[in-house]
Amino acid sequence: MGLFFNVIIPIMAVFTAGYILQRIRLLDVKSVSAVSLYILSPALVFTSLYEAEFDNSYTIIAVYMFVLFFTMVFLNKMLAKILKWKPSVESASILATGFMNSGNYGLPVVLFSVGNAALPFAIFIMVVQALQNNFFGVYYASRSTSGVKRAVKNVLKMPTTYAAILAFIFQQLHILVPESVHSTLTMVGDAAIPVMMIMLGMQLASITGISLNWQVIISAVSLKMVIAPLIAFAFVTVVDMDPVVATVLIIISAMPTAATTTMYAIEFDTEPELVSSITFIATIFSILSLTILLNIVT
Repeated sequence: MGLFFNVIIPIMAVFTAGYILQRIRLLDVKSVSAVSLYILSPALVFTSLYEAEFDNSYTIIAVYMFVLFFTMVFLNKMLAKILKWKPSVESASILATGFMNSGNYGLPVVLFSVGNAALPFAIFIMVVQALQNNFFGVYYASRSTSGVKRAVKNVLKMPTTYAAILAFIFQQLHILVPESVHSTLTMVGDAAIPVMMIMLGMQLASITGISLNWQVIISAVSLKMVIAPLIAFAFVTVVDMDPVVATVLIIISAMPTAATTTMYAIEFDTEPELVSSITFIATIFSILSLTILLNIVT
């Protein structure tokens, strides 16, 4: 129960604060998201990866993220065929299970449960996940040629991508960042995680419609919250890697649906109420599932 009170409860308290604030004041979530996306997150990504030691662990992480995503796509297509889902429901389930909340939720859980040593790996996962989300998320939400073009544009507009590339270049070329610049970026980056946590609560509070298609919801939540961490367990058992990286992969795999998938579902009219329902229920279910998982892996 120690992990529940020391990790889950504090994180949920911050989520709840954002949820209550949004319900009371009805703030513009997009404005808060823009601050996080264009200022706070790039600073966090740059400083964390600039100080990290790039080794084969990062290659393993990238490979795993694509293995997990395409496994989820395959399983959803199998379910869609067996259960006779229409294409829009299949796409909605892919959106809800293929993209986990590795940033707003994953980073604080990894930080509180594993520690600072694991943070660069979790941040790298967040960057890879964001690339996948902005490309494949748009593709599966739209399923059209224009969707592919839109996906490429989204990836190219992501400041965290450039922050990660810049950090890698600076580190490999041994370019020293002046202390005044580094300390400023660190200060700004330190604000990223708490703001992300508050923003998730605000995003959940902004969900207006739900669609209780329990067949799809149970299937999607089971894939996201049970099957995905089992895939991670199998992967880290087969592949030789740093135990810290293995723990991070398992924890991040057990994260609920990324809240940003709801935005894509709304924009492209891909069963938005169903995606919102899965996101909300998976997040609530994670209180129990993550408590159990953390007691196993940490």
